[in-house]
Amino acid sequence: MTDRLESARVALDHQKEWFAGLRDQVAGGAPLALVNADAPQELFRAAEVPYVVNQWWASIISAKRLSGRYLGALRDRGLPDDDQQYNALPLAEALTGGDDRPWGGLPQPSLVLVERTGDSLHRMFQLWQSELGVPVHVLESAAAEQVPINWWDLMSWQWEQAVGADRLDLLERELGMVADLIETVTGRPVSLEALATVMRLSNEQAEWNRRTRNLIATAPRCPVRVSDTIPAVMIPQWHRGTQWAVDAAHRLHDEVRDLVETGTAVVPDERRRLMWIGRGLWFDMDFYRRFEESHGAVFVWSMYLALAADAYARYGGRPMRALAARFAAFRDQMYTPPWSVEWYVDQARRHRVDGVVHLVSADSRSSWFTTHALRRAGVPVFEIHADNADSRSLDAEELRRRIGTWIDDDL
Repeated sequence: MTDRLESARVALDHQKEWFAGLRDQVAGGAPLALVNADAPQELFRAAEVPYVVNQWWASIISAKRLSGRYLGALRDRGLPDDDQQYNALPLAEALTGGDDRPWGGLPQPSLVLVERTGDSLHRMFQLWQSELGVPVHVLESAAAEQVPINWWDLMSWQWEQAVGADRLDLLERELGMVADLIETVTGRPVSLEALATVMRLSNEQAEWNRRTRNLIATAPRCPVRVSDTIPAVMIPQWHRGTQWAVDAAHRLHDEVRDLVETGTAVVPDERRRLMWIGRGLWFDMDFYRRFEESHGAVFVWSMYLALAADAYARYGGRPMRALAARFAAFRDQMYTPPWSVEWYVDQARRHRVDGVVHLVSADSRSSWFTTHALRRAGVPVFEIHADNADSRSLDAEELRRRIGTWIDDDL
């Protein structure tokens, strides 16, 4: 299999066209929000405020091989260039400027919204305000007293039970404060009627993603590359709550279904099935294809489609409370044991993986538990210690050699 998925091409083309239009809107006086991936973008959608997701823009910078330059500019300012690189890249670009910024550059936002997930991340985002004068709101990050069993089976409908009333009360109240802040900064109110529509459409999108994930998990051989499903899933994710995003998720499902029905496989002689745990390796997306011919090994799983399948749908309740339920435990699902590790083990089993390649970033505080749980379940794990957006942190050829040896010796 050599051709890129049509759904991936359509999504990538749409994103470039959309971003050009966004730059025109902002140049004409429209407000712009910069929102972290684990913060509720849906509020801005319901207020008709354009927004850019911080991690998406960081992935564009990294893919253009500009991360080293921008991070070096942070260092020249006396700021750390070896912590929170992924989250810091859009800030670094904004501070650096220049005429050769990717896609013309990110316009200066009117407001930044993030979640408080650590002291260094908090201090880094505050630089938007201290250095550039952009208001920053940092959402609280509450912990759970009890952890649900198989959260992925509960979250769609039984989210009050899964997340807990106290966490939901806190975030629901805070989202009301954010809605007031959005109106104060942009002059555009958050419509609860529009938010209900956004939630309905994003739930529909999640259902298509769930069906797609299940198709890939049960197919005899992997029909698609993760380097295709990542843009085909994540670009629509940044447009959650729109009909275009629903249609994009539907398109991906139908394309994968057709590939499964015709028996198409990424690697016809599939011998090893790999799982990628961690953020995408944006500066080297070809990495995910490197072991297909040499080892018959294909990456069948990444968190991007899997989270899109399991982590977003929220049915019933008030729209604002359902939105709080979507994000109150969002990072737990990825990073907090036992929430995260039980899910990873379940996904490894469902996708029949032979081994896991686990990207461990410097800010990861729970990676040991993930690796330990998988190995205890009988799944070999190869750890990569690097930052996914900082090309300076990896020697690509050395990594390829080491993983090839691991596949030969351990799988």
